[in-house]
Amino acid sequence: MPGSDVVNKQTTLGGAAGIALLLFALVWRFFPGMPAPQSAPVSSADTAVQNRPLIVAQAQKPGAAVTPSAGAREQAAEWGPPISLAPPPAPPPKAIAALLKKADDAFAKDRLVEAKEGALAVYRQVLDADNRNAAAKAGVEKVRDAILQQTGAALDRGDEEESARLISILRDQALDDGHIDELQSHLKKLRQTTPLLTRAAELLHREAKDDVAVAKNRSDALAIYRQVIKIDADNKLADQGLAQIERFWLDRALAAAAQDDYAGAEEALRGASSIRPGSQQLLDTRSQIQGIREQRASAVMAQANSALDAGDADLAQLLAQRALGLSPDVGGVDAFNERLRNARLYASYKPGQVIADAFVDRNGKAPPLVVVPIGSFTMGSPAQEAGHRSTEEPQREVKVALGFALGQDEVSVAEFRAFVDDAKYQTDAEKLGSSTVYDEDSGRTIDRRGITWRNDYSGAVAADNLPVVHVSWNDARAYAQWLAARTGKRYRLPSEAEYEYALRAGTTTRYWWGDGNPPPKIANLTGDGDKSPSGRRWSNAFPRYSDGYWGPAPIGRFPPNPFGLRDIDGNVADWVEDCWHDNYLRAPADARAWVNPGCERRVVRGASWGSAPEQARSAFRTNLPLDARNAQVGIRIARDL
Repeated sequence: MPGSDVVNKQTTLGGAAGIALLLFALVWRFFPGMPAPQSAPVSSADTAVQNRPLIVAQAQKPGAAVTPSAGAREQAAEWGPPISLAPPPAPPPKAIAALLKKADDAFAKDRLVEAKEGALAVYRQVLDADNRNAAAKAGVEKVRDAILQQTGAALDRGDEEESARLISILRDQALDDGHIDELQSHLKKLRQTTPLLTRAAELLHREAKDDVAVAKNRSDALAIYRQVIKIDADNKLADQGLAQIERFWLDRALAAAAQDDYAGAEEALRGASSIRPGSQQLLDTRSQIQGIREQRASAVMAQANSALDAGDADLAQLLAQRALGLSPDVGGVDAFNERLRNARLYASYKPGQVIADAFVDRNGKAPPLVVVPIGSFTMGSPAQEAGHRSTEEPQREVKVALGFALGQDEVSVAEFRAFVDDAKYQTDAEKLGSSTVYDEDSGRTIDRRGITWRNDYSGAVAADNLPVVHVSWNDARAYAQWLAARTGKRYRLPSEAEYEYALRAGTTTRYWWGDGNPPPKIANLTGDGDKSPSGRRWSNAFPRYSDGYWGPAPIGRFPPNPFGLRDIDGNVADWVEDCWHDNYLRAPADARAWVNPGCERRVVRGASWGSAPEQARSAFRTNLPLDARNAQVGIRIARDL
């Protein structure tokens, strides 16, 4: 119908004009420098165009031919091509970039939510023009996160007004609906706790007349802070108040520790632990006090060692106990206990240590001694041992409970000469005019006139480094007494139990080196490889053994036994303190010498250069009269520690 055609044309033209106007408005908004569109007078031709119907292309099936109608062809020829309905073009990229920079600058200057120039408003302008812009979306999230952070800080510091303002912004700007309820809850707790926190702070800073009043204020403040924590478990101001009260107890603990009052320090720590259990400050203070205790304990332990150095074992033990009371983990306890034990048992020496006492009133010193460790052993030999004798039974356990030192070697000729010259001493051999020597012609020992300690085993002049022989028990004891007078120490002859204990050196075998033949050159013993100056050999000797000496060897030529004693089995036998008894019945259970008043025979222990293998056993024992002297028996000195 003609009337309807006119209406359709007008509607079509009006829509096209509206779209064009919208495009002009967008350009003018983002580029305000451009001139605004001007209204043009509407001609009759324009009016006619506006009244024409809009021709819209219709979709056809693929491949279908489109044949316009005659009326359509006429209208196309009259109106031109149809108007496009595509969306308007996006704003120019430069305009968007300028807005994003403006927003970022505002954010950097903390202008987040101002009405026109704030970062949030500008980011949203970009999104109005381009709702897919990733930078603008990230900017809005960045603003939201910043406001959330500011809100949390305001709540933490108790700023009620600022917290409320920021929550309102988040709500009004619809930035984070998910956190609004939680923040409102925090704000409500803040309004409840602010008066309480103010009251607690006043109590802590209130002046008081005395310590009792101060303690009451502190206690009341503590109760209030705990009330706040019940309302708001994460309240930082309440935690800071508790930390302040905790600090009082921690400082008190440190002050007590500085005065060595560790009981008071522990009491103060208990007080602190009830306020904020497991706090880092509490743990750090505990560690600090433990360090103080350990440092103090180390200092006291050093004093204990100094007391030991001064010879005061009782004071040293008392100080060590005090150090352990300060810190059970104080370092050096094991070493100190060993030193204390050595001080009690070995006069501060160590087992195996070699000592040599200087003379107190003249030049010279005593022969070197080895500190023998304490212990126990089975003395004697079992019946089944090869060479066993009834004098070596019954076996018994002997406890060596007191430390002592034994000569590292036998007494040398030179050492005995110093005694004779100083004491003007005359030996039994000199008094009686003879001693027993080895006779090369007969291969036997014979008594020879004029032999003294100055002679060797064969009667020749003895070298200074040989063990002294031709000395009696009386001579040996006189030498020990002289050493005691010269050194001020308790020198003596060893007991028989001490000698066997030192000879065995912890072993239980037939010999100290084992049950069989000795290893090569372990001691000066009788071996089938030994030869006298004239070519004689031993008829009863260790097979396949030779040590290179027929008579005594110079002292110190052979290795020591496990206790550090040289030539204790071999070279020459030694006098001991004990009287002779045919067996060990009723013998002492300890290592003391078994002495009966008026006894005329004394015990000799250890093998010599001329002893048969069975006489080199650790349990072997024999005896001689007090004044006996020969080429096989010498002196090994002992001393108490």
